[in-house]
Order: sequence, then structure tokens, then C-alpha cells
Amino acid sequence: MKKVLIGVGILVALLVLAFVVQIVAAESGEVVVVRVIDEDGTAGETRLWIVDDAGSSWLRAGSSQASWLPGVQAGAFEMDRAGETLRVRVIPEPAAQERIDRLMREKYGWGDAYIRFLVSREASVPLRLVPVSPQPPGSG
Repeated sequence: MKKVLIGVGILVALLVLAFVVQIVAAESGEVVVVRVIDEDGTAGETRLWIVDDAGSSWLRAGSSQASWLPGVQAGAFEMDRAGETLRVRVIPEPAAQERIDRLMREKYGWGDAYIRFLVSREASVPLRLVPVSPQPPGSG
């Protein structure tokens, strides 16, 4: 019985360790906060990695089933980056997947490798960010 308890304890410790490493990996490097207002008026926030390439910034959804993806595809949303709040919209560009995945690997190193070990990137969706001009005062 003692060996079983030790085995269970080791298994639980390994699972907790894997979970903690996943959190640390996901928060390593530059992380932006994406804020989307749902149809019912509630704001949802998601923390994501970001890369810059060819004059654009890019996000990456793990798949087309990412829970936050419909909200950002529905229109403009806010993103906090480096202490600045930006209003942006996304343009999915599946053809850029290999390039954006490579840039994410280069920028986020071991964190990206660890998350990639846990979750396949085969179905990832590269999202090019397009700034939205703020509305002039009195136009809304």
C-alpha cells in the first residue's frame, strides 16, 4: 500500500510540475492582452504571443477552434502591448503559417517548444493585425 501511495504522489507531483511549466512557458517573452467585447456586452481577455514581420504584427491561434478566435474575427478589438492600448482587427493568412510558426519558435524558444510538445501546431491560424484608425471625436 505504501508503494502505491508513493507512486500516486509522484504522479500527482509530475502532473503539477507539468502544469506549472506550461504556465511559465506560456507567459515567457512578450505577451499581449487581447480584449474582446462579446454580444452580451461582457469583455473577455486572452493573453497571446505576438511577432512582427514585414511591417505587420501577427498573432497565432492554436486552431480554428480557439475559443477567442470568433470574437477577434467579428471586428475590431483592443490589444494591450508594451503599455499601449491599440485598436486592431485581424486578417487570417493561412499561407503564412510556416513563416509565423518559425518566427514564434525563434522568439519564444523553449516556451514555444514546450507548448508545441503538448499541442500540435499543424492547425494553427496566423492572424495579421491591421490597425484601426480611431474615430474622430463626435463621429460615434
